[in-house]
Amino acid sequence: MEIKGKTIGTGKPLLCVPVMESNKEEIIDELRTLAKSEADVVEWRIDVFADYKNYNAVREVFAAAAECMKEKIFLYTFRTKKQGGMGELTPDELSDLHDLAAEAGCVDLLDLEFFEEEHPARKIRKLHKQGLKVIASHHDFYETPDREVMKMLLEQMCAGGADIVKLAVMPQNMEDVLKLLSVTYEFKEENPDTPVITMSMGKMGMISRLCGESFGSAITFAAHKKASAPGQMEMHEVADILERIHKIM
Repeated sequence: MEIKGKTIGTGKPLLCVPVMESNKEEIIDELRTLAKSEADVVEWRIDVFADYKNYNAVREVFAAAAECMKEKIFLYTFRTKKQGGMGELTPDELSDLHDLAAEAGCVDLLDLEFFEEEHPARKIRKLHKQGLKVIASHHDFYETPDREVMKMLLEQMCAGGADIVKLAVMPQNMEDVLKLLSVTYEFKEENPDTPVITMSMGKMGMISRLCGESFGSAITFAAHKKASAPGQMEMHEVADILERIHKIM
């Protein structure tokens, strides 16, 4: 898959940096800063925005993104509290925000919490008709499920029509980290046309954020000012490490 000249799913993982500000002006400033950074993908975590129910304010952020994200892949994410975020919306309200994202014309990827949707495949079809590519995601902040369960989660998201599938889990030991890496590799081998993003969260799982080129994870997340998940390293460090690994492979 290619977006804005950047290939997703082969070679060096793309670097995604989340915007975690709660104030509109700070969000726009951070977008402009990251537009000039090493980031390949910039994620707006709209659930952190204190005014996400103010559609005019949301449109103003999208207008700024349209102006400065021309060379970056722009990822739009509303992360619910159930999935480790800060947002709470009814299904209709969430659908309205998705419509705003589609209307904005600047969103390249939209994160959809696949298993929180009543009819996820139907929702993905609607988003595709609106011109959006979809990352189907699932997060487990408590444990690392069995290998078979993780594989099933990825396969269900893939079968639902997602353009990219994402799974983040919490390890209890290093064996959990190895399980995730193994599942990632197997899924990528069996589904070469569907980019996969995986991570083992926290300090213990940090290695999973750096070895995507070996095991198949297409995008890794790193922090600029504020991390969006446990175990995220600093943007400049991750960019340097990914490049060093890429050169020796």
